[in-house]
Amino acid sequence: MTKFKRKNEKKYKTKIRKGDMVMLIAGKDKGKKGKVLEVFPKEGRLVVERINVVKRHQRATREFQGGIIEKAGRIPVAKVMLVCPKCNEPSRVKRAAEGRLCKRCNEIVDKVK
Repeated sequence: MTKFKRKNEKKYKTKIRKGDMVMLIAGKDKGKKGKVLEVFPKEGRLVVERINVVKRHQRATREFQGGIIEKAGRIPVAKVMLVCPKCNEPSRVKRAAEGRLCKRCNEIVDKVK
């Protein structure tokens, strides 16, 4: 999370996008499903709603009252699987000319724009 790009900084190639439904396959929230809110390809992480909830002690300001707030933390892309909207099961995804395809049922997850 630096301003300047490092020489060996790599961008992770992910098949998960903002708005996708994913299931956590490892960790304390294993088995939970949620919608992807943000994707950080340079870090290889993403934010999923209601998963990896952390408590933050927020100081009071003029706009905010202060107190303990809960927010979703970042999790690695490798710990989630895309949930296919057709078969409603977590599955791997492959790229095709039509868009992303579910490897379990061979249905189109979304079309290329």
